[in-house]
Amino acid sequence: MSNPLAESVLEAHTPTGAPQSPTVIPPPFNEQPPKLKGRQRLLAGLQRVSSSQSVQRLSGSRSRAYSANGKGSVSCISLQSTQSLNTPSLGSVLTNELSMGYSTAPTSAVTTPGIQVPVFDESARFRYLSKLNGKTSAGMPTELRPTTKSGLTPGIAEVDEDYFFRPKSQHAQQIRDFNFWRDLPSELKMEVLTYLQPREVVRLSVVSKSWHKICFDGQLWATLDAAEFYQDIPADALVKVITSAGPFVRDLNLRGCVQLSERWHSRGLSDACTNLENFSLQDCRIDRTSIHNFLYANSRLVHINLSGLALATNSAMKIVAANCPKLEHLNISWCNHIDNRGIKRVVEACPNLKDLRAGEVRGWDDTELMLMLFTSNILERLIIMNCDTLTDESLAVLMEGQDSEVDYLTGRPIVPPRKLKHLDLTRCRGISDAGLKTMVGNIPEMEGLQLSKVRGVLDSTLTDLLPSTPMLTHLDLEELEELSNTVLQCLANSPCAPRLRHLSISYCESMGDSGMLPVLKTCTHLRSLEMDNTRISDLVLTEAAAMMRQRAPRTILQGKPDFKPATGLRLVAYDCQNVTWTGVREILSRNAEVFVTTHATELPPLQKRKPQTAVTPASSSSSSCSTENLPSRPPTPPRIHITRSSSFPSEIIQLKCFYNFQPTVEEHTKRVLRGDFAAARRLERKWAEFMIAQEEAGAAGAGSRRRRRRAREAQMMHADEAEGGEQGLLGGGGAAGAGVGGGRRRRARSGGCAVM
Repeated sequence: MSNPLAESVLEAHTPTGAPQSPTVIPPPFNEQPPKLKGRQRLLAGLQRVSSSQSVQRLSGSRSRAYSANGKGSVSCISLQSTQSLNTPSLGSVLTNELSMGYSTAPTSAVTTPGIQVPVFDESARFRYLSKLNGKTSAGMPTELRPTTKSGLTPGIAEVDEDYFFRPKSQHAQQIRDFNFWRDLPSELKMEVLTYLQPREVVRLSVVSKSWHKICFDGQLWATLDAAEFYQDIPADALVKVITSAGPFVRDLNLRGCVQLSERWHSRGLSDACTNLENFSLQDCRIDRTSIHNFLYANSRLVHINLSGLALATNSAMKIVAANCPKLEHLNISWCNHIDNRGIKRVVEACPNLKDLRAGEVRGWDDTELMLMLFTSNILERLIIMNCDTLTDESLAVLMEGQDSEVDYLTGRPIVPPRKLKHLDLTRCRGISDAGLKTMVGNIPEMEGLQLSKVRGVLDSTLTDLLPSTPMLTHLDLEELEELSNTVLQCLANSPCAPRLRHLSISYCESMGDSGMLPVLKTCTHLRSLEMDNTRISDLVLTEAAAMMRQRAPRTILQGKPDFKPATGLRLVAYDCQNVTWTGVREILSRNAEVFVTTHATELPPLQKRKPQTAVTPASSSSSSCSTENLPSRPPTPPRIHITRSSSFPSEIIQLKCFYNFQPTVEEHTKRVLRGDFAAARRLERKWAEFMIAQEEAGAAGAGSRRRRRRAREAQMMHADEAEGGEQGLLGGGGAAGAGVGGGRRRRARSGGCAVM
């Protein structure tokens, strides 16, 4: 209840027309306010929070929203209304519920005597606004308050936004949802996915529907080579890829995809691809009908590989002849149900056929087929290995034709040269030396010739054939026991020597150092040399190391660089009785040799700056006298800059030797290839010390006898080779000239003196 005495006093002291300041009549000092609990304590805490400087741009309607239910306002802010700037504060305005039972009517508490100030809770914090003037009226409505140019009420400082409310700007623009992959053009998406492996692309397809659509897009699978990942991809995913990208696929390689054996007809897999150019079904489990469907649906085929398919027959060759006129490469090796009849149809209907691979196919004794190949003269590669039906007569028709005009001087038919570049006659047991003679002078463009395991080939045939093949790069003479060093000497002097890259004379037990040394000196571009089970010795390995030193330029680098060489020559020399650890060490030493050179460069002397001092006549005379009395300084030594450079072998020799030496050789090669030359040299030194100690341990026993016996055998072998070379020069060449089974009596040799 209000106090009538206080109201009467206030009216008496308030002048007429003057604004009445609100005040609060405090309770007696002996009464303490009760402690707030529960909801009232929460409201008091909210009052303190909202009393902070966050009253900027608060409208009157929003202030009244807190007290709409008749309860105390949460935002109870203490404002002061002054008559002048020097007048002290008159009190606070409290709500009915927060006034703790005292009247909140406007009174003049300062000028009314006998009024006591109530004691409030100190935890309640009040904030008074500063910079007020006499025109400010905090209790007036917002629309009636005078405003300034900035839009704020005068006397109220600009404060931050409310703690519980942050008004949105009218001009704020909504941030755009940026998705890099979604906004990227489809062409760039395809380009990015091309850098992934096929297995990774299939895994990405499960991310979302959009990713699934992109991953199985046909443009991404224009070239599908499943030979590298067919073991890692399930059959369903592979079928999905083929059926989705069928019209876009140009190159399809399903080599080894045995998981598709039961799915060729389930989803139309054999009819999905219609624009194939390169097609391979090597070693697949596919039925005959599916093969025919693939060949029917693709009329643009250029390359067909059906090797190893037992169900490929002459009917498939008939479809190829009728439907694939652009065919250039055909591989039907190990197709047991295809013979000369199917091949003739393909050769007759495909005028662009350049590569024919038909190993272990029957019917090569058909002279009509060979005459068709001779007449067309387009074939560049012919692989007919393991064809026992090939005879000397059919080979002669292929090289010289039938009823051709004969040259009376040379006795050979006058025919245009063949365009064959690669001919493989490995294990064709039906031909002999007579059939190979028909190739002399008829294959000038030959690059690869494989005569491995062809019986009856003599030195005279090859000595006539090799000079007529200036483009030869690959020569395989494995297991031709009748050949001797004469063939190798002829090869070293032939025009194809600088071009030769691969040479195999394995199991040619009559060939040795006298034939291989000239080859290594002239054939300096060799990349692969197989000499296992021959009579070569350590001299050949030493010459091979010297050839690599001259052929491969060394790499010079400064400091301590991390350099890794490459493999330049693969050398096979196992099961050679005359090759010892000394020759192997020559190869290892050459692979790990590093030369370090030091260069000294003289630098110009440094120029010392002289201190600048004031010069007077007296000082100049005294300085001249002092310089005359000082002793002469010794000359400054020149500055020298030392640089070190190392030269490394750019190419090394990969050696395959005796099985007891091979682990050390392989470890040494690994260290060299990874650039650890110091470790490689350390391994070589330790191995040499071990071999020397082993030989010294067996010097008094069987080891010395074994070495003397090998020395005698090597001496006899070189003597036989030397005598054979002399007989060859006198007209007794061939196997007889080599001293092996020649019919002449060997001279008795004593093994007493190994030197003489």
